[in-house]
Amino acid sequence: MVSEGGSFLKGMVLGGLFCLVLSLLGNFSPSTEMEEHHHHHVKAPSKDELQHFSDVQVQELSNQVRVYCVIMVQPKILVYWATALDTWSKHCDKPVFYTSESSKALEAFDLKEKDDWTRLRKALKHAYDNAGDLRWFFVAQATTFAIIENLKYLVLAKDPDEPFYMGNAMKSGELEYVAYDSGIVLSYEALKRLVHIFQDEDKCPERGRALWKMSEDKQLALCLKYTGVFAENGEDAHGKGLFNSKSVNNLITDSMKENPNNVVGACCSDLAVTFNGMSPNQMQVMMFGVYRLRPYGHDYHDSLTFYPPEGSDND
Repeated sequence: MVSEGGSFLKGMVLGGLFCLVLSLLGNFSPSTEMEEHHHHHVKAPSKDELQHFSDVQVQELSNQVRVYCVIMVQPKILVYWATALDTWSKHCDKPVFYTSESSKALEAFDLKEKDDWTRLRKALKHAYDNAGDLRWFFVAQATTFAIIENLKYLVLAKDPDEPFYMGNAMKSGELEYVAYDSGIVLSYEALKRLVHIFQDEDKCPERGRALWKMSEDKQLALCLKYTGVFAENGEDAHGKGLFNSKSVNNLITDSMKENPNNVVGACCSDLAVTFNGMSPNQMQVMMFGVYRLRPYGHDYHDSLTFYPPEGSDND
């Protein structure tokens, strides 16, 4: 009888734990009523598509596409912070660095928050409140290198009042998300919906309630999913991805193994927006290659020009 009673009690305890786990997972998982979504492929306009616009229309579009850069930094990666400040961020129309704690060496908006997800939420809310007439938002880590002009070209003909959320689209289980290390692009409408859902602790909690900790990019996708905004993959007109989680060096190395007869062409898009995994020195080299190095005798007849922010000392 004692043995049977012990088994019964053990079964009750295990059953209770199982129910608790199911309850927690139920609170964590998005509603099953949401429609299944497979990410679209957002492509940059081709040269032929640009020809449908008049010169005046193209110039108006290029003047309207302005980007607020949300750059997440921490004192422990000060050298990357300094490099981003000295290189690609100068090409943002409004670059704002957000930090976990202030630094005497470099200036940034101190969010006074250690938790990565909470800090990102606060940074996005601050960007939304202080964007002025800027309608595109680029979220990046200091370890990411970005070519802002190519980002502007990607969204040139897109309406920021539509909910765009794009970058390097990935999938984890049933959740589609944009990889943080490759950079995240949000339109004004997408960020507006996101800031609104931040107020709903049941759907988008500031502190995670899951049994395991989710990365910030997955948390972001989960919250956006409740607003009807889904991850989209940014590509050029030929279908090549524009947002890269690897460095140029690693991409070329991979291409040499997989495509030895077409290393450069198969490596990455001519209009790539981001690369990741480079050292600060490699980022400085990228600045030289992207903005200064020009092969003599080759003429580039681009249809439009993205001018740097007024008063900027960028390259």
